[in-house]
Amino acid sequence: MTFTQTELDYLAGQPLGRLATAKPDGTLQVSPVGFTYNATLKTIDVHGYNMARSKKYRNVADNGRVAFVVDDLASTNPWRPRCVEIRGRGEVAVDAKGTPIIRIHPQRVIGFGIDQVDTPAHSLQINARDIR
Repeated sequence: MTFTQTELDYLAGQPLGRLATAKPDGTLQVSPVGFTYNATLKTIDVHGYNMARSKKYRNVADNGRVAFVVDDLASTNPWRPRCVEIRGRGEVAVDAKGTPIIRIHPQRVIGFGIDQVDTPAHSLQINARDIR
């Protein structure tokens, strides 16, 4: 199982995530990005304007190292943070329309606050798992 159904529902309701890539010199870069879940490949497909000309695209083409997070606050009173973090291998690809994208192949998924909506924030358990 790559994602739980609750995680998929959460991701489908979020328009924005943050993609971390590594520059050739090891410096990290984080960018806000649009994304979709590719159910056929079980990947996260990151898209954006002029993607092939972006530094994040070149970083992924160079070394394939990525981390991606989608998070928000379901409520501030009570405090209700939620997130899905995905660590994995990124590749430069094209979508069905031939548009350049970054495709993330999950290797580790960490969910927090997604499945435990009635649990106090400080009692939430992390759902972390490696993907084979």
